[in-house]
Amino acid sequence: MKKKIYKVKITLVGVQPPVWRRVLLESNMLLSDFHKVIQSSMGWSNSHLHQFISGQSIYVDMRQVIDMGDIDYKKVRICDLLKSPKNKIVYEYDFGDSWQHIILLEDILEIDKAVKYPICLKGKRNCPPDDCGGVWGYQDMLEVLKNPEHEEYEDFIEWIGDEFDPEKFDKDYINTKLQSKNYGVYSW
Repeated sequence: MKKKIYKVKITLVGVQPPVWRRVLLESNMLLSDFHKVIQSSMGWSNSHLHQFISGQSIYVDMRQVIDMGDIDYKKVRICDLLKSPKNKIVYEYDFGDSWQHIILLEDILEIDKAVKYPICLKGKRNCPPDDCGGVWGYQDMLEVLKNPEHEEYEDFIEWIGDEFDPEKFDKDYINTKLQSKNYGVYSW
C-alpha cells in the first residue's frame, strides 16, 4: 500500500465533557511510534503499561508481555489495523486506571510535502493527570477542585499544582512535542 496520511480522532472514553485530539500521521507508522504520538498529543506521562486492541487481538510492547497471545506491536503498522474511514481500534493506557481511547480513522489523505507529520490539528480539553483514579477518580477530582472549602482541596492542589486547568488545550505545545525526536516522549 502506498503511504498516505491518516486523519485520526483520539477520544478518551467516559470523560465528560469529552477530551479528544485530531491528528494527521503517516499510514505506515508503527504502533510503537503511534503510542508515543498518543502520549504526546493527549498529555500522558508514559509511565504505565499500554496496549492496542483490535477485535480479539492485543498488540503490546513485548517488554511488557502480559499474555503469551499478545502480538509485538513493533512489527505492526497503523495501516495494518485501520484500513478505511470509520475503522476503529482501542488504545488502553495504565491498566490500573484503565484509560481507554477510541482511535477512529476519519479520512485518508494524500501527503502534503509542506507538512511535517505527525501534527495535531485540533482538540478539546486537558488530559486528566496520571494516577488520578481513572474516569471516576478524575470526575471526583474535578468536583473537589471546584470547591476550595472541600477537605481534599489542598491535597489535590499539592499533588497536581494550582496550574491544572481541565479546559486547557494547547495545540502549539502538543505540536512542539510531536515535532521533536521521539515525539517528545520519554522511552523506558
